[in-house]
Amino acid sequence: MSIFKKTYTKTIELSAKPAASFYLFLLSFTEASFFIVPPDVMLAPMCLAQPKKIWRLTLIAIVGSVLGGALGYFIGMFGFNFVQPYIEQYGYQSHYDLAMQWFDDWGFWAIFIAAVTPIPYKIFTIAAGVLMMNFPLFLIASFLGRGLRLFAVACFVKFFGDRVDLLIQRYINQLGWSLTVIIGIVIILKFLVN
Repeated sequence: MSIFKKTYTKTIELSAKPAASFYLFLLSFTEASFFIVPPDVMLAPMCLAQPKKIWRLTLIAIVGSVLGGALGYFIGMFGFNFVQPYIEQYGYQSHYDLAMQWFDDWGFWAIFIAAVTPIPYKIFTIAAGVLMMNFPLFLIASFLGRGLRLFAVACFVKFFGDRVDLLIQRYINQLGWSLTVIIGIVIILKFLVN
């Protein structure tokens, strides 16, 4: 069983627990500043398990992610010297360098794009703090980007219901890698056009 499949199965189990909303908030918060598992992984199965709470769960994930992004921003602003060796150790240096270049070129849009795509958002939140990006603008970009991404996940689940569960279980690895490749192509094309 792949790690994606194990994570999905465990998430379905967690979604039935009374503290499920807290777990979703915690995952969303930590992923935006230091953890590696994106909130979509927990949001989709939780929405499938609790369809009457789909919009509430989505809002919890968005708020958790934006607040976690704010933590990442402050880590960058006040603690980058502590975090920098870990960025190198875990292989995120190239992502961090890309984030710095994007901030130089695009500012607001760098955070927005990182919040919507599978690019490691946490690296961009930390970079925004290092560069002392305008904090209200950072929050707006994070809210819009994460809101769009997580709302899209919730809408997909809402409109396709149980078919989403079957699709996820059958094609979880292929879906994840395909989405990553498509977004990578879009980003490369954006750089080539500019």
